Amino acid sequence: MIQLENLKAGISLVGIEPTLIATVVAVVPIGDGAVQLLYKTPEGTIKDRLLGRADEASISLATAERPWAFDGNGDDFKLAVEDKRIDLAFLFDPMMAVHTSNVDALPHQITAVYESMLPRQPLRFVLADDPGAGKTIMAGLYIRELIMRADARRILFVAPGSLVEQWRDELFEKFGLEFRIFSKELEVASPSGNPFEDHDHLIVRLDQMSRNEESQEKLCLASWDLVVFDEAHKLSAHFFGREIKRTKRFNFAEKIGQHTRHLLLMTATPHNGKEEDFQLCGVRVVSLESWKVVEAETVHVVEGRACAVAKRDGDAPPGSWTASRTKGRRRNPGGPAGAIGMVADGGGARGRTEALRRAEVGSRIGPYY
Repeated sequence: MIQLENLKAGISLVGIEPTLIATVVAVVPIGDGAVQLLYKTPEGTIKDRLLGRADEASISLATAERPWAFDGNGDDFKLAVEDKRIDLAFLFDPMMAVHTSNVDALPHQITAVYESMLPRQPLRFVLADDPGAGKTIMAGLYIRELIMRADARRILFVAPGSLVEQWRDELFEKFGLEFRIFSKELEVASPSGNPFEDHDHLIVRLDQMSRNEESQEKLCLASWDLVVFDEAHKLSAHFFGREIKRTKRFNFAEKIGQHTRHLLLMTATPHNGKEEDFQLCGVRVVSLESWKVVEAETVHVVEGRACAVAKRDGDAPPGSWTASRTKGRRRNPGGPAGAIGMVADGGGARGRTEALRRAEVGSRIGPYY
């Protein structure tokens, strides 16, 4: 508080401006108990204000103070630090998706996602576990983890028409992921004319897209961070003599695979009972352009154990492999062209998933994962 009689040029006052310190330029008395104050703001603006006795309680001399001090309440400070620690906890939790999703993940699902899928950049992966093993949970955890790590923003799901609503509901209820289902109404309502560019999270029907070349072109124009195919055994192609017979589904998958960073194929029956159909689905669709394909068969069962092996192409770059079949033989994977190496083996419902983790040369397999 300062009295009007004590106001003089050159002093600094608080309370004249709500949040600023004002420097007095001149004081002009106006009758008894009133003055005309001319002052300058920190920005250099000259202003004036009429002050009376009632204003004396709200103005005071400005004093030099430290910008910070250690005289605050310790309990309040501790509460604020704890709040910030919880806010940043996800940055230090390697499995944040597991702890923030509405699922109870099993060990083999965590192993598949965090040890076999996430370390692969970019991902080209065939998730071919048994029915009921929780491929939906694995896919949801993988997607949520990529989003939380800022590694994926635009995600596309491709599923049979009868499963799109189920996928939308499962992803929202279990993982809090909101996906839109592509439809003609969504396309008509698109402000840009390309709904695939307008929405970052979309679910499309496999047959609807594979039969519509125009929609495929629009889909490929919009780049994707992750594309997931459910029931991937439907993406079949086979040899007829020396000629490759491709289905529209296969062509669509092969096309979209060139416009995404991560590609995940999910199926409980990878070869659909026909190993020759999976030769191309498992290799040509999933493999990157840098992989050279010479021959391929499939993950198969040998003496009750799920096995997958690889055969290195002599003309391909070092470390390139294509699938071949063996009867459990094991040779040096780093040997000459044609050498046989066991990729993975395991038994039971979780055999294939555990096999991926224990794979001896798994990191060299491009066509499978």
